Amino acid sequence: MILSNLLVFAEWQVPNTVLTKFLPFCCFSTWLRSFLITLCNCFTQAISRLDQCLGILLAITAFFCFRRYHRRHPQIGNSSSRRAATIPIRTNGVDTCTVLSDSSIGTESPKSIQNGISMWLGGLRKTSVVSASGILEYSYKDLQRATYNFTTLIGQGAYGPVYKAQMSTGETVAVKVLATDSKQGEKEFQTEVMLLGRLHHRNLVNLVGYCAEKGQHMLIYVYMSRGSLASHLYDENLEPLRWELRVQIALDVARGLEYLHDGAVPPVVHRDIKSSNILLDQSMRARVADFGLSREEMVSKHVSNIRGTFGYLDPEYISTRSFTKKSDVYSFGVLLFELIAGKNPLQGLIEYIELAAMTTDGKGGWEEIADSRLDGKYDLQELNDVAALAYKCVNRAPKKRPSMRDIVQVLSRILKSRHERKRHKRSSSATTEEVTINVEQPDHRSPISEHRRAESMDSTADSCEV
Repeated sequence: MILSNLLVFAEWQVPNTVLTKFLPFCCFSTWLRSFLITLCNCFTQAISRLDQCLGILLAITAFFCFRRYHRRHPQIGNSSSRRAATIPIRTNGVDTCTVLSDSSIGTESPKSIQNGISMWLGGLRKTSVVSASGILEYSYKDLQRATYNFTTLIGQGAYGPVYKAQMSTGETVAVKVLATDSKQGEKEFQTEVMLLGRLHHRNLVNLVGYCAEKGQHMLIYVYMSRGSLASHLYDENLEPLRWELRVQIALDVARGLEYLHDGAVPPVVHRDIKSSNILLDQSMRARVADFGLSREEMVSKHVSNIRGTFGYLDPEYISTRSFTKKSDVYSFGVLLFELIAGKNPLQGLIEYIELAAMTTDGKGGWEEIADSRLDGKYDLQELNDVAALAYKCVNRAPKKRPSMRDIVQVLSRILKSRHERKRHKRSSSATTEEVTINVEQPDHRSPISEHRRAESMDSTADSCEV
């Protein structure tokens, strides 16, 4: 009560004579008024700050509630639209590879990775953020159950084992497990997740999932049924590839590389094109796999260590340690000769080609290097055209090599010419058969017609006699 009266006096500015009469201590009224006003201001500021703290607390609570709701209700999206994926398993070099699948993958308790959000991969030694937009994260328990506690080993990759897994949806997948003591494998794991999260093409493998739990890092692909290109070229137990199919496979690979070089933003250099990294689906269509060594072109082109597979490496890359799109073109040229000759690049394929080139004019005469397993069943003009293109790709001067877009156009023209020849051949054979039928058709006349004709002639003769 006294405090309120003092406030009233302070606000009304009561004269000091009155204050002296009623309150002997009113000589301090000026000081008291200032003190009380300051005290009121402090109370007001405290209440204001309390309101701000409550607002922040409510916002934080709402955020965590929203996040928890989305974890319980993941927005997975339509996984059936995702392209196939494959993993090569490098067991004994380029001619061995286990195949993965081409169909779409089902959803097995995945956690949705929202677009534009970078996830911290637990267990990585480096504090790197892997952009996993559109790629599903699978739990360790799901993969453990699908691989029967990781007992279904199907191969040993360069940086860890690969297991066959049967998901509860019925889909068969391959799980590539990164070796825990492999630093380079860890780097390639991050590269594949980052690149394949944004690269989508029918002639590239598409990563459909990964796992980063309990110190383990795994890449998940759908199981391929037809194996690698290397296995079909060198495995005596498999039927040899027909020439027509080899050209189609070359075009599929070229289209995949064309997308990497000209369709991706920024462009990507694969750096490890070889027959064991070309995987085939159920329809024998080819897809480019293994992006562990791939780099975006905007990144420094100079490397300290040479990475890749000898026999496919661009000599310019070896000497300068600088990789470009033309490095992929060189590797693709080696792959073309591998398709033509059926010879392993590690067994002196390029030297073999150089010797053959001495006896050719660069455009013809390449039939002497044709794969003996073809048994001469190929179109000679097609073989010479493909070999001439391959020889341009392996030119020592990178500037003289064609681009992947030019290569796609040349291979497309070769296939188009083949189809036109077949169409013309079918139409010509059909015309020949029609003419033959018309010429050799006998004059069939019924007995009734012959009898009537005879009767008519007899009646005519009778009438003449009359």
